[in-house]
Amino acid sequence: MSLGDAIKDKDKASTQDCAKALIFLRHHLDEELKIEYLTVKDPLVLWNGLKKRYDNLKLVTLPQARYDWAHLRLQDFKSVSKYNSTMFRITSKLKLCGDNISDYDMLEKTFTTFHASNMVLQQQYREKGFTKYSQLISLLLVAERNNELLMRNHENRPTGSTPLPKEDEVYSHYANRGKGRGHIRGRGHIQGRKFPGVNHPPPKNNFQK
Repeated sequence: MSLGDAIKDKDKASTQDCAKALIFLRHHLDEELKIEYLTVKDPLVLWNGLKKRYDNLKLVTLPQARYDWAHLRLQDFKSVSKYNSTMFRITSKLKLCGDNISDYDMLEKTFTTFHASNMVLQQQYREKGFTKYSQLISLLLVAERNNELLMRNHENRPTGSTPLPKEDEVYSHYANRGKGRGHIRGRGHIQGRKFPGVNHPPPKNNFQK
């Protein structure tokens, strides 16, 4: 916004630019800070006050953020979404303190911390040649979601838990469907449909003498 002089050397900034800078700074302050600095009318004084108050953020935050980054492991998380949230929380703190974390760093951190049982899967993802961390994490989130659906379906009806219906049960099912819809003419004939081989002799040939 070309208002840098208002918080560096107010003698070089116009009165109008100083007013704009003050409005901009106040707009981005927390409500409690707005009240605390309500009487400050000079953007340079406001900037220096905030800088003095929060300039130690790097000294406090950076060591912990670096420690968290060094010990971040995909294998330690139960879900990809939780890992992704932690990844962005740590990298945001590092970037805030001046440490640049690239997409390559995030990709390598993820690839190298797969669980040992997923070594082949990790290699398959690496061979796709991702250049953006968002591309990899989107694919992992979709795969995780599909796996959850498969497991949920399996738990609702495990393989072999429901026996196949017997032959007489199948016949009874079709017979019951015919009730109330028309006259059932003999066994094996429902709604005009014939079921050969179910106690029903083959039809006679009308042309047979």
